[in-house]
Amino acid sequence: MFNKMRRKDKQMSAEESIEILKKGEVGILSTICENGYPYGVPLNYVYFNNSIYFHCAKDGQKLSNIKNSSKVSFCVYNDVELLPEKFDTNYKSVILFGKASEACEEEKYNALVELIKKYSGGYLDKGLEYIDKAKNAAKVYKISIDHITGKTQK
Repeated sequence: MFNKMRRKDKQMSAEESIEILKKGEVGILSTICENGYPYGVPLNYVYFNNSIYFHCAKDGQKLSNIKNSSKVSFCVYNDVELLPEKFDTNYKSVILFGKASEACEEEKYNALVELIKKYSGGYLDKGLEYIDKAKNAAKVYKISIDHITGKTQK
């Protein structure tokens, strides 16, 4: 179903891949448009309960695409070190494939709390107030992971 990584010597374990997901600040969500074109968009996310969660507006291109096909890809990379003298780059990356679905009620609230902890940890009380006021203005989506691969280029 999914191709195996060609360079096994660069493949990270599942545990290392999850650490990259936890550490990452921005991921690229890839979906397929109704016209067949791919669509990649950077977004904030949190790895929580063995899934990826992100919040978004109530409508837009990515949601239209997910409605068309729930199959998505998500990519995160970090620890980037440019090596100009070697014409190379060191980095760690994770690519995962899964299905996106809307999180509702308690799952939505818990994901929003985890997003606040990750991106605004020093403002948790204000963040909880913000969630209570604005939770109906946004949606939260969950990516259930079907396949994950991590790579280290060092």
